[in-house]
Amino acid sequence: MPDRLEIARQAAASLRRFNESTAASPGQPPVLIGFDGFVDSIIQVVDKRTGVDQYDPIPTIDIFGKKVSAAAGHSSNFELVTTREKLGGNGPIMANALAAAGIGVTYIGALGYPDLHPAFNDFAKHATVHSVANPGYTDALEFTDGKLMLGKYQSLIALDYNAIENVMGAGTFKKIVTQSRLIGMVNWTMVPHLESVWQKLHDDTLASNAGDNSGGGGDSGGEGESRGGGRKLIFIDLADPAKRTRDDIARALGLISKLNTRADVILGMNLSESSQVADVLGITIDGDPEDAIESTCAALCEKLNIYCTVIHPRKSAAAAIRTADRIQTGRYFGPFTAKPKLSTGAGDNFNAGFCLAQLAGLNVLESVCVGTHTSGFYVRNAHSPSLTELVDFLENPPPADD
Repeated sequence: MPDRLEIARQAAASLRRFNESTAASPGQPPVLIGFDGFVDSIIQVVDKRTGVDQYDPIPTIDIFGKKVSAAAGHSSNFELVTTREKLGGNGPIMANALAAAGIGVTYIGALGYPDLHPAFNDFAKHATVHSVANPGYTDALEFTDGKLMLGKYQSLIALDYNAIENVMGAGTFKKIVTQSRLIGMVNWTMVPHLESVWQKLHDDTLASNAGDNSGGGGDSGGEGESRGGGRKLIFIDLADPAKRTRDDIARALGLISKLNTRADVILGMNLSESSQVADVLGITIDGDPEDAIESTCAALCEKLNIYCTVIHPRKSAAAAIRTADRIQTGRYFGPFTAKPKLSTGAGDNFNAGFCLAQLAGLNVLESVCVGTHTSGFYVRNAHSPSLTELVDFLENPPPADD
């Protein structure tokens, strides 16, 4: 097994070759991402104010939670300081990261209608954007040990396939899908009718060009094997399904399995999401869930009968990829930092990096490595890396536990 540095440098070399051999062609976007859209306010909660412009933020969710609990039966006031307003939503952040890496991206989603919300103006300069609804709004309370996302997403409730077709015009969506190498569909939890898009893809849009529907998208992973075959990739992120019912989750997972007959499906999850999915599927995770992510990936991939599953906790990530004759797995640690400049969007940047690696034909371990480094760069620099920046970061990675 190669060490971390060797894996990272192999991935860097593969991405460099990919960049040299395949440039995104204007007018033929290889990637379609959708369908949510949020305006994110990055917020700190004040603990003690020491001056007009100085304050100490509440450092952890645990401390904040105790302060909230202490207010039960009484009342309390929490001062919120907005440190930044930016584009948000799983889809826009993931798409923005892929565009930063030089991939041609088309985005369909809730970015403002009939006029684009100003938060997405810069994004629209780097991607082909079709906005079909107004965005939701998120107050992201950031702490050193995580974040609390307070969402207002009434505008997303009516977003379904018919709404997309009505705004874009008949046949436009299918044409974009046909042109795209990767179709990313994220935030199922907050887009209640996203399954209508999945169903349309299965029944119609992808039915005529599914290619080999065996469920194995070529040889991937292991000792230098890379992805082959001509099937499209579909990336799905349920995005914190805890607020949805078990029946909802089970129905969505069933449809995800069906989609794999039309394309190679990648299901991306954080640690909590993977435990919820495993529970619905009746899969027992032995021991600490984070220690077991590689075996959990394999079990989920087998149970769902899909091309790939990915789990990305904060300090490492793992994936399982189905090949023609077996399921191959890989896990990569780091580069984790305990002091991120920005943590909101870290998972979406991981997803973008993993998908970039899959588009480039990297194996399972290299793909996980690229995902973690894309996220690692983002949280350190508060922006997604260009492909050159990502390659440099892979060639000179920081320690896993810095």
